Amino acid sequence: MKTFIYRKGVRPSVQSYVIDALSYMALGLFASLIIGLIMQTIGDAHPSLSFLSSMGSTAMGLYGPAIGVAVAYGLKAPRLVLFAAVVCGSAGAELGGPAGSFLAALISTEVGKLVSQETKVDIIVTPLVTIFTGIGTAMLIGPAISGGLSRFGSFIQWATMQQPLMMGVVIAVFMGLALTAPISSAAIAFMIGLDGIAAGAATAGCAAQMIGFAVSSFRENRWSGLVALGIGTSMLQIANIVKNPWILLPPTLAAAILGPMATVILQMENNPAGAGMGTSGLVGPLMTLHTMGTDFSVFFSIIVLHFIGPGVLSLIFSELLRKSGRISFGDMKIEQS
Repeated sequence: MKTFIYRKGVRPSVQSYVIDALSYMALGLFASLIIGLIMQTIGDAHPSLSFLSSMGSTAMGLYGPAIGVAVAYGLKAPRLVLFAAVVCGSAGAELGGPAGSFLAALISTEVGKLVSQETKVDIIVTPLVTIFTGIGTAMLIGPAISGGLSRFGSFIQWATMQQPLMMGVVIAVFMGLALTAPISSAAIAFMIGLDGIAAGAATAGCAAQMIGFAVSSFRENRWSGLVALGIGTSMLQIANIVKNPWILLPPTLAAAILGPMATVILQMENNPAGAGMGTSGLVGPLMTLHTMGTDFSVFFSIIVLHFIGPGVLSLIFSELLRKSGRISFGDMKIEQS
C-alpha cells in the first residue's frame, strides 16, 4: 500500500503539506486577492482609474479557485486533478474562507492522485472523486476550521490591544521569521485574519527581515541584491542562514524593536494582505495606505517603520557581529541569475 501511495505522488510530510502547499497557496493569494486589492486601491485613488477597481474586485472574488489550482500545482497534481481543484478551492473559500480553500484543495488533490489513471474512465472518475472529496471537506470541516482560526486571530488582536508592547515584539518577530522561513507568512495572516495594530506589527516585522537583510548584505550583493531582498523576498537568505545562523539575528532584533514602535508609539494598522507581505512588491506599505489613509503622518510612519528603521538597525547589529567575527564577508552572499 505504501509503495502504491508513493508511486501516485502522495508523500505525506511537513515539507509537502506545510512548506510546499502553504507557499503555493500564498502564490495563489497573491495572483488573485492581493493583486486585486492593490488594483482596487489604485483605482479608488482617482475617478479616471475606476476601471481598476472593477478589475480588482473580480480578481479578489476568485481567490478560492486561485488557491485551489495553486495548491494542486504545488503538490504536482495530474491534469484532471489540477483542473478539478479549481472547483474544490472555490467551495472551500465559500464555506471556510482561505483556510477552508486550502484544506479542500490539499485533501482533494491527494485523494485525486490516488485514483488518477486507475480506471478506463479516468476522465469521469478522477474529477468526480476530486470534486466530491473537496466539496465534502469544505462542508465537513471548512466552517469549523475557519471559525477556529478566526477566533484565534481575534484573540491575537485583543491581546495586542491589551498588551501592545509585549505583543508587538512577539508578532513582529514571529511573522518576520515566518516570512524568511520556507513557509508562508502571507498564508498565515490570511488564515487567522490578522488585522488592526496586530497586522501593523506583523508588517513591521516582515519589513525588518526584508530591508534588514537587503541593507546589511549590501557589500556582498550590491544593488541587485538590495532589490531582490528588499522588495522580493528575504527567503533568498535561507541557505546562508543554515550555514551561519548569526546572520538572522540583526533583522530579528530590528523586528523586536520596530514591532512595539508600531503598536505603542505610531499605532500602525494594516489588513491581512499587508500583514504577511512586508515590503515584498511594496504590498505592506500599499495596504497600510489602503487601511489608514494617505495623510502625511502615515507616509512618515511607513518610511520610518518599513524602510529606514529596518535598514539602520539591522546594519548596526550586523556591523557589531562582523566586528566580533561572528559574521564574515560572503556569509550573506546570495546566488543571482
